[in-house]
Amino acid sequence: MLVGIVGKANVGKSTFFKALTLADVLIANYPFATIKPNHGVAFVKVDCVCGEFNTQCNPRMGMCVSKKRFVPVEIIDVAGLVPGAHEGKGMGNQFLDDLRQADAFIHVVDMSGSTNEKGEPIQPGSYDPAFDIRFLEIELDMWILSIIKKGWEKFARSIQQEKLNAIQALAKQLSGLKVTEDLVKEAIVSLKLDPEKPIGWTEEHLHQLAMLIRKRTKPMLIIANKMDIPTAQPNLESCRKQFPEYLIVPVSSECELALKEANNKKLINYLPGSSKFDVIGQLDDKQKKALDFVQKFLDKYGSTGVQEAIDTAVFQLLKYITVFPGGVGKLTDSQGRVLPDCFLMPPGTTAYEFAAKIHTDLATNFVAAIDVKTKRKIGRDTVLKNRDVVEILTSK
Repeated sequence: MLVGIVGKANVGKSTFFKALTLADVLIANYPFATIKPNHGVAFVKVDCVCGEFNTQCNPRMGMCVSKKRFVPVEIIDVAGLVPGAHEGKGMGNQFLDDLRQADAFIHVVDMSGSTNEKGEPIQPGSYDPAFDIRFLEIELDMWILSIIKKGWEKFARSIQQEKLNAIQALAKQLSGLKVTEDLVKEAIVSLKLDPEKPIGWTEEHLHQLAMLIRKRTKPMLIIANKMDIPTAQPNLESCRKQFPEYLIVPVSSECELALKEANNKKLINYLPGSSKFDVIGQLDDKQKKALDFVQKFLDKYGSTGVQEAIDTAVFQLLKYITVFPGGVGKLTDSQGRVLPDCFLMPPGTTAYEFAAKIHTDLATNFVAAIDVKTKRKIGRDTVLKNRDVVEILTSK
């Protein structure tokens, strides 16, 4: 799974990325601080199953604190967009190419309205962030449309003349966007297009096709960043009314970054996503003032929103589930680690598909599986549920 962080230049994308991953990235108050994409690992938070087995797990990757398991997710932060990016303006072409393989987008918006359409700093509240939400939709739709239209007339003519499978051919052309034949078929049926006569599809038909593909292959979460600035709250309320189709999470990346850095310096104890922190070190006056400000934000919004953002993208947008390998007889691996692994799996994952995810040999020699919680045997086509613990039975 790959989650892409997108948005206009200079809205706090790099700060959000660092707050998620604590990666060393350039953070600056000017457009295009990010030129090459930043890759990192964030962690979604789930209730760990170790509590149900009255034990403490030992994750191989991530961590488990107070029965909260943090599971790794790959993140990419790309160059900022400006209107006209699909035409190559700003860092547009590079941005779009970097995002082909993303499964979902987190769109970081400066909800305080303190950056204009070019990403230049302006007076807070003097710009409407709703424009940024609309323009990103347009840029992504036009990007996908340009891929569809590349050699379209020749493509459409050859399908009709040679009686090729239009659904199969179009899915192949868009495979770089993770488009499947089922998705193309669904879109064509929805738009009432004739798959045998694509040469008759109009420009508007192709635009609608691009829009449907974008919505299905690149679901998007809106991050209302810079909520610690007073002008952000009325803009958030306005955007929620204008865009009811989107999940919008209020965020202060600066507050989250401050908390994680203070936690790393052992000045505080802080669990990502929490509404409070405990001071455990000696703070100077500047640090006390900063953390007092952060606590007021936590009191108002319940968290900084950063952890909620990645959790929402993975579990609500993509509807992924967590599955733990384990055994009825024991929960440890060969090195004695308790429940060392936790896998993020797409919805509809079967026991057999989970076996293949762990190791190809397990799939090759698959016989059955056991639901460790209920101790019941399940078949290869059994669809797994969130937080299942599964033992794979093989012929070897």
